[in-house]
Amino acid sequence: MTGAALHFYFDPVCPFAWMTSKWVRLVAAQRDYAVDWRFISLRQINAHVDYDSHFPPEYEAGHTAGLRLLRVAARARAEHGREAVGRLYAAYGAQVFEVSPEADSVPSRIDRGELLPLALADAGLPLELAGALDDPSWDPGIQTETDTALALTGKDVGTPILHFEPPAGVAFFGPVISRLPSEQEAVELWDHVVGLAGFPGFAELKRSLRELPQLPALGVREDEVGVQQDWHGGSRRQKK
Repeated sequence: MTGAALHFYFDPVCPFAWMTSKWVRLVAAQRDYAVDWRFISLRQINAHVDYDSHFPPEYEAGHTAGLRLLRVAARARAEHGREAVGRLYAAYGAQVFEVSPEADSVPSRIDRGELLPLALADAGLPLELAGALDDPSWDPGIQTETDTALALTGKDVGTPILHFEPPAGVAFFGPVISRLPSEQEAVELWDHVVGLAGFPGFAELKRSLRELPQLPALGVREDEVGVQQDWHGGSRRQKK
C-alpha cells in the first residue's frame, strides 16, 4: 500500500493498541486517508525477558497468543493483500476486547478453535489461513517488521507505534488513550497529534499512569473511568 498516510504497528492482544486503532478508524472515515496496518510482536520484543520474574502470570501466554495471531495476519497479507490486514485486525479486536469480561482467556479460546473461525469469517477471509497459527516460518517476517517499528522510535516503548506521513515523517509510541472520543473529538485529537508529529524537534510527552481502557473484555463500561495503573516502558513489566 504505497501512499498510506499512516503506518499503524499493532499487536492484536494489546488493549491500548486496540483502543487507539478505534480512534484512528474514526478519523480515517472522516478524513478519507489510508492506513497501512503493520505488525509488532510483544512476544518478540520480550524474547529475552524472564516472564516469571518480570510480568504478571498471564502475560507470557497472552503475548504468545498475539504472535500466533500475527502469523495468521501475515499469511492473510501474503495471500490476500495488505488491505486484508485491516479487516482481520478489526475482527480480532472484536473477538478479543469487545466481549464479556467473563469470557475465557484468549489463548484458551484460540486453542479450542473458537476465536479464529469467527474472526476470519468476520473479515471475509478463508478458514484455511488458520493453518499459519503454529507455523513459525512467518516469525522472521514479523520480527523484521517489529525491528522496523522499534528503529523508528527507539526501544523503550510499547504498542501501538504510529508512523505519520511515511517514509519521511516521524513515528511515536501511542498516543495511548483509554477512552474512545466522539467523532468530533477524534478529529480534534488527531490534529493535535499530527501537529506535534510535524515539529521536527519534538520527541516525547509522557506519563506512566494510565486508566484501564473502556473495553467490555476489561469490565469497563463507556460511562465508567477505569482504574489507574502505573506502567513501565509501555508495558506492565514489574521491574526493569
